[in-house]
Amino acid sequence: MAMALNLRQRQTECIARMLNLNQPVNAMGMANEEVYKMLIYDKYCQNILSPLIHVKDLRKHGVTLYYLIDKDRNPVPDVPAVYFVQPTHANIQRIIADTSNLLYDSFHLNFSSVIPRPLLEELAFGAVNSDSIHRISKVHDQYLEFVTLEDNLFSLAQKSSYVQLNDPSAGDREIEEIIEKIVSGLFCVLATLAVVPIIRSPRGGPAEMVASALDQRLRDHLLSKNNLFTEGGNFVSSFQRPILCLFDRNFELAVGIQHDFRYQPLVHDVLGLRLNRLDIQGEKGGMKSYVLDSSDPFWAANWSLAFPEVAGEIESQLAKYKKDVDEVNRRTGGTDGTEFDGTDVIGNTKHLMSAVNSLPELTARKQVIDKHTNIATVLLGEIKERSLDAFANKEYDMMARGGIDQKELLAALKGKGTQMDKLRFAIMYLISSETINQAEVELVEAALRECEVDTRAFQYVKKIKSLNVSLASANSASRSNIVDWAEKLYGQSISAVTAGVKNLLSSDRQLALTRTVEALMEGKPNPEVDSYLMFDPRAPKPSSGSNHLKGPFKEAIVFMVGGGNYVEYGSLQELVQRQQPVRHVIYGTTEILTGGEFVEQLALLGQKMGLGGAPVAAPTQ
Repeated sequence: MAMALNLRQRQTECIARMLNLNQPVNAMGMANEEVYKMLIYDKYCQNILSPLIHVKDLRKHGVTLYYLIDKDRNPVPDVPAVYFVQPTHANIQRIIADTSNLLYDSFHLNFSSVIPRPLLEELAFGAVNSDSIHRISKVHDQYLEFVTLEDNLFSLAQKSSYVQLNDPSAGDREIEEIIEKIVSGLFCVLATLAVVPIIRSPRGGPAEMVASALDQRLRDHLLSKNNLFTEGGNFVSSFQRPILCLFDRNFELAVGIQHDFRYQPLVHDVLGLRLNRLDIQGEKGGMKSYVLDSSDPFWAANWSLAFPEVAGEIESQLAKYKKDVDEVNRRTGGTDGTEFDGTDVIGNTKHLMSAVNSLPELTARKQVIDKHTNIATVLLGEIKERSLDAFANKEYDMMARGGIDQKELLAALKGKGTQMDKLRFAIMYLISSETINQAEVELVEAALRECEVDTRAFQYVKKIKSLNVSLASANSASRSNIVDWAEKLYGQSISAVTAGVKNLLSSDRQLALTRTVEALMEGKPNPEVDSYLMFDPRAPKPSSGSNHLKGPFKEAIVFMVGGGNYVEYGSLQELVQRQQPVRHVIYGTTEILTGGEFVEQLALLGQKMGLGGAPVAAPTQ
């Protein structure tokens, strides 16, 4: 496929060039090693670098020392410094201090996104005043303000956007600022890929706001002479353009909350995978730190499997490893039977040579097996202790059937599991029930209170749900009043939470998100997506609403406003696996959240709406 969009590769190339003082890198993708330099970054840009370039690889790019910008640093007078930071007032002030203290020989300033004019003026003014302007070699806008975790996975690392967008007290100005930040991050992603997509989004809510603002931003940019999208030869024909599908977390709330039993979502949810890194208890005590990305062959092959299959896979890899070790021992006349026969010196030498050569590969395999054995052991302990498999299965059944037997429901809430496990399960029950059974909900609340669970998130979803039910039953005149009132009160979240629970999971466990993306990529008329808006930033303006579909699309970028997760990422990659001809989907989101982190945001909204539910401390005896 001529133009697979590999975001990780593209962002890594941009960073290698930046580390090479923005000169083209050599054929190996490395910077000029002869020039020693410092690298100064802020916390956000450190997180951009961390999944892409391992610390030991910085040396290859000629970086000898690296520091966070807000740490005190000693002068290194004859060395150039590469700065990679967000364009903020605090960072600009610090850069001015560094240049006026002559910390380094020259300053190569790279901002993760476009530096606003007032900040640029502040920088110039400060540097002129301290007579250090000649030390600033160059100022670059890098369009890199996003974190790429895998070839097809990115996050804008923008915290709590779900709360901000659904906060009942948020004014228009605040909402616009958040939308603007999201648009700016998406613009960076598109600039890095050098593509102008066709944009699709459902009507209403944050997804449409982002779509229309991004369309405008791309249009404005395409008018400028030296724009970032003077697309190379590969992308001439219009049908090769990707489609960007925008959604809002409320489109399918349940996926942000549910327990999942596949390897990657489990490792994230239970062990706290962050920026592809994991810290867990080692077998011999002490903490072990692991990197889980495409450099790990076992992870690359098995991240999407259900946990029991992963355990089986570890077993079979171990058996194969032992067999290969025995084979080497046998051939070199080790412990296993064959005597050393002095007459065949040349034959034996060959065996020894091949054995020595296979050792590094065997050692590497053993390390990977040990690593995943350790991870799986810790996971298994948590699964047993918290009955995570039962939660995952029951939640799936509830969604598929649209309810659960009351005895089973209450037994699960009184059984094993953390407070957060039970709260998530209770919210899944609310979302999956077609109607609210008041008496049953009260029993659920009592069971939660008994476990001292903070129920504000539950109250929030219940409130939204009851509004939806009254929406569904009201006649059209009063319905529009309720909608007006509800939208004023609750931002955009109405009608989204329970939009047709039945369609959430079709029989093959496919998410509504994945089904919708498949339909949008097909580009054929389809009642599920016919109402979706369409924006084409390259077309003359009036056509933006029209449905001149240019499908089928080979490539899609799917973006979830308000928080995404590894469950959706996995589901979209499975879609790609089963499609013919081969398709390609990149998944991105404002931030990647575990079920617990997302529920904390729902609780915050419950609190902002004045809903009770904080646990009451038991009286001290």
